[in-house]
Amino acid sequence: MAFGGLPIFGRLAYDAGTDIVAVLFLRFLLASACMLALMRARGRRLPRGRLLGALAAMGAVGYVGQSATYFIALTMVSASLVALLLYLYPAIVTVTAAVVLRQRPRPVTVGALGLALVGCAFTVTSGGSGLGGGRPLGVAFGFASALIYSVYILVGSRVTPRAGAMASSTVIMLAAATVYGVAALVVRPAFPDSLGAWVAIGGLVVVSTVIAIVTFFEGVQRLGPADAATLSTLEPVVTILLAAAVLAERLAPLQLAGGVLILAAVIVLARAPSRPPASA
Repeated sequence: MAFGGLPIFGRLAYDAGTDIVAVLFLRFLLASACMLALMRARGRRLPRGRLLGALAAMGAVGYVGQSATYFIALTMVSASLVALLLYLYPAIVTVTAAVVLRQRPRPVTVGALGLALVGCAFTVTSGGSGLGGGRPLGVAFGFASALIYSVYILVGSRVTPRAGAMASSTVIMLAAATVYGVAALVVRPAFPDSLGAWVAIGGLVVVSTVIAIVTFFEGVQRLGPADAATLSTLEPVVTILLAAAVLAERLAPLQLAGGVLILAAVIVLARAPSRPPASA
């Protein structure tokens, strides 16, 4: 549930005068330092060779693209809507796997995709406050974030098991920090200059990056991927509750219904039994 605070901390940092490049550079730089310290404490080592290069590319391209579109969307639409749009990624992953990997979708998958698409239509077409006065470009960035994250997951499913979750996450964050560091040198962003801004950055780094990643992987090990994925669907719910309490945001009824459908689709996909292996 720690990931649920990600858009809240990001919006608070924006409101305190920090811009996108500074927020993302500090997030990945400080999170990388924390992850390196954790790896040292646990006696882990970074991968080498081609594996290191593949993970660095995932961070420099995939994670940078996903985080940039996500945080740009936060400047245009509500944190609640951005969180709901991101959770289209399980449906996108399923469709992509069916097309690219030639995996024929099961009936339960088709039903879940239908729920997700209807839910997406509800969330983006409602005229409520979630669109922030009507900014379809923000919705497009939110959807792009889910799309990039889906590709990132599909690539990561082939690469990260070879290095381990913690080492993979560390390299990916280091690569993202490097890209945003170069961007910071070029655009000279507005860095935090107040206690409130640094508190928001600290929450973004510690709660919604380091703790979120470490506890998620611990949960996968203890509960298994299906239960961990199901529990992770609470993240947008946490975002909506925090956005209402901290940012005074409200979703229109139709958008709320769409969010429920998206979460229902994710739960169906996560809880459905795995496809049996094909016979030779």
